[in-house]
Amino acid sequence: MQAWRVHRNGEPSEVMELEETDRPTPGDGQVLLRVRAANINFPDALLCRGQYQVRPPLPFTPGVEICGETEDGRRVLATPALPHGGFAEYVVADEAALLPAPETLDDAEAAALHIGYQTGWFGLHRRAHLQAGETLLVHAAAGGVGSAAVQLGKAAGATVIGVVGGPEKARIARELGCDVVIDRHAEDIVAVVKEVTGGRGADVVYDPVGGDAYAKSVKCIAFEGRVVVVGFASGTIPAPGLNHALVKNYSIVGLHWGLYNTKDPAAVRACHDELTKLAAQRVVAPLISERVAMAEAANAVQRVADGTSTGRIVVLPAGGPR
Repeated sequence: MQAWRVHRNGEPSEVMELEETDRPTPGDGQVLLRVRAANINFPDALLCRGQYQVRPPLPFTPGVEICGETEDGRRVLATPALPHGGFAEYVVADEAALLPAPETLDDAEAAALHIGYQTGWFGLHRRAHLQAGETLLVHAAAGGVGSAAVQLGKAAGATVIGVVGGPEKARIARELGCDVVIDRHAEDIVAVVKEVTGGRGADVVYDPVGGDAYAKSVKCIAFEGRVVVVGFASGTIPAPGLNHALVKNYSIVGLHWGLYNTKDPAAVRACHDELTKLAAQRVVAPLISERVAMAEAANAVQRVADGTSTGRIVVLPAGGPR
């Protein structure tokens, strides 16, 4: 089969190599899946760089989520078992963690409904307890993770402020449903948030960026606000001033969604059922910006790493518009 493999750590476009290799062999409790669509996530870039919290042995195949097909023809969502990631024609995955692919979504959309939307749902509801009528501030609102949080925030009845970088991303954020869009290249995030909230600030901040995004968020956080730390796409991990959190009376909560797969798998399945309903009602709809062939995967991962992409880029190993 064909698979993209990483033999040394570095930038995705430099270290990902398309090779012919053997199909992976399922272990105990695992199944072999044919990959129908593999969604690109920022962690795929971190895996290539050797900067992810999980460091599979070299060589490995990146690709942390797929829509795949079982040997008996079922369409499922899965997180492949590294080092055999999703940018390949076949993967292995834990059978107990397979989720049915929503019938109302095509393969690319289904692949994108998994980690990003699960992360958004757990972050907003389980960790931040977002309430209808509250104000939600979403960083990187036109990206894969941010776009999911925007849609889930609107579904929860929140007023959503999206932060983006540039006019094209601002246009996409408005189309996603943001009530207010801030172009961080041209506007002062803190000033705009305070203005549109009448000085109160944002009740919940969803931050997959870190760095300066976090620093500005805590300057415009509301009384009893909650900052959900999702990731550090900026490359800079903030050092929170806990004295500031005390004085302003806000909470900083972390979210590592993958832990729920081992700590509370029933919650993951319940979340998937809820997301499937929302997708069937078209309340949420994964933003697929590109569907690329297998040969284009390395360059696509690099664009995600560089922050130049919007929504989700999905790799289709067999080609076609699935």
